[in-house]
Amino acid sequence: MNKIEKNQKAADFQVYLAEKLKNPKFKRCYNEYGKQLEIAYQILRLRKQKRISQSELAKKMGTRQSDVARMESGQQNFTTDTLQKIASALKCNLEIKFVR
Repeated sequence: MNKIEKNQKAADFQVYLAEKLKNPKFKRCYNEYGKQLEIAYQILRLRKQKRISQSELAKKMGTRQSDVARMESGQQNFTTDTLQKIASALKCNLEIKFVR
């Protein structure tokens, strides 16, 4: 898939998401779980940038590959301790902000 196709898919998703967010029930669920999914995506993206497997990340964190898979799929609530372990394993700084 080339860069133009990837950009088109991202734009299509944004249109799709905007339409779905008009539904109050969907919007409530998205607002509840959206940040969790954003964090999951960031973990996946960083791991791939570092070119390490889920197993390698798990070993660096002292956990199992299946735990990393669950984190990356957005099926886990993250504690600050877990986020710090991920950041350390990926040699990144963890930054948490409250913004208006």
